[in-house]
Amino acid sequence: MKLPELKIGSLVAKIPIIQGGMSIRVSTSALATPVAECGGIGTIGGSGIPTAELQEDIRKAKEATKGVIAVNIMYAMKNFYDLVMASIEAGADMIITGAGFSRDIFKIGKQHNIPIVSIVSSPGLASMAEKLGASAVIVEAAEAGGHLGTDISLRDLFPTIRKVISKIPLIAAGGITNGFEIAEMMDKYGADGVQVASRFVLSRECSVSDEFKQAFLKAKEEDIVLVSSPVGMPGRAIKTPFVDKMLNDEDISVKKCLFQCLKKCNHKYCISERLMASFSGDLLNGLFFSGANTFKMKEILSVKEIFDNFVKTAESVYKEKFATY
Repeated sequence: MKLPELKIGSLVAKIPIIQGGMSIRVSTSALATPVAECGGIGTIGGSGIPTAELQEDIRKAKEATKGVIAVNIMYAMKNFYDLVMASIEAGADMIITGAGFSRDIFKIGKQHNIPIVSIVSSPGLASMAEKLGASAVIVEAAEAGGHLGTDISLRDLFPTIRKVISKIPLIAAGGITNGFEIAEMMDKYGADGVQVASRFVLSRECSVSDEFKQAFLKAKEEDIVLVSSPVGMPGRAIKTPFVDKMLNDEDISVKKCLFQCLKKCNHKYCISERLMASFSGDLLNGLFFSGANTFKMKEILSVKEIFDNFVKTAESVYKEKFATY
């Protein structure tokens, strides 16, 4: 059976897949545009880059597609509101936000008529987001890459949040790698769509270096570990010499903070510096955020090939939409 559309506010994605917004410069217009062209929601990672660069990238994406372009911005960023307003001014269709919770963002969304989508990891925050005016909620569970708000698996967490959300779309995220899992989350668990991030790193269009992609391809299950982030949350990443130093409690502290990017930072290390290193393929010093199931991914494909595989597989087993709102 054909997968249903995903409607968020007045926006419609013909395929119920949101491409996760990975920072820094992992999810750019180069990735978000073909995702939107395939009928999904293409997301630009808006954290940790200058506002002018972000605006230029948003405009580039909007000029190249009539599909939906979102921007993901971490609430933990010191210039969170500047990034939000810059994204709206540049023409973003949607703002997705997590790594903390903002109440004021919903007022901005209403004022500028732009959907706000909250990434949450608990029923309480999900319910609050819906009441405050979120247009959709993304349930991000323990299998996700990057910053984590829970240690509960997706298939245990999602049902607890499905019980409290009834008026807006609820989207599943964390460790989803294929169409069978997409259909499972929608059929069995009642998701209105899914968010997928790590799989799109292994796309030809993703802007990261080939060394970054090879790190994903070579990663074994035991190579994907939990680390401590200076944001104040745990994160999931691939083991590298830098991560080994962290796990062995070696001194990786920042002598001088060059970026001043976070509202709260323990200065144990500079996350912006380490993510920039990973983007450029520095296997010694980079922090390579990764979903728990990255080890299952064995090839680099085009975005269209990834979408075609997702949709063909999902529709081969998908039965009916779980209607709740």
